[in-house]
Amino acid sequence: MADENQKIQIDEEETKLKYLDFVHVAAMQTVIYLYSVYSYAKENSGPLKPGVQTVEGTVKTVVGPVYERLHDVPYGLLRFADRKVDESVSGIERRVPEAVKGVATEVKRAGVVGTAKSAVARYEPAAERCAATAWRALNRLPVVPQVAQVVVPTAAHWAERYNEVVCRSAERGFAVSAYMPLVPTERIAKVFGAEGGEGVTAQ
Repeated sequence: MADENQKIQIDEEETKLKYLDFVHVAAMQTVIYLYSVYSYAKENSGPLKPGVQTVEGTVKTVVGPVYERLHDVPYGLLRFADRKVDESVSGIERRVPEAVKGVATEVKRAGVVGTAKSAVARYEPAAERCAATAWRALNRLPVVPQVAQVVVPTAAHWAERYNEVVCRSAERGFAVSAYMPLVPTERIAKVFGAEGGEGVTAQ
């Protein structure tokens, strides 16, 4: 008796999808939805109802045996793809450095937004210093200051326009604007201007 229960549990674990279960659920929901739409259309077909039933009977007669023979194939392909994804994930997990695994653990604990905010707070000053240093080094090249005098005001103008569009769309209640970040033009000008980056002014 215990062996049978254990065997059933092992069979369930083998047929259960580990990564692609959402595809199976979505396919089942789509089939149910399409069937309900078809049933509604068939019930409301009016004078065409006998013809629809005749065609449906013919299709069931022709397709029925093929379906009985092949109805497990899509799920089998999905299980095969799920196993391949599992193998890939296992291979990646063996090669991923511990620092990345720590970030993944933090994402699970604090969520994506919380982790992103803490990462930005932690690394933003260093990124600003690196960007300013790179800008100073680039400014020593012969052509860069002249190109920057042309490109930077244009980029600042379009960044301001982008910020205005995002703010206006937020005021009008567009939900997507909540996910669109603003370009911090004043901060960029301050960091690069303070670091001696000639030609960097937000206008």
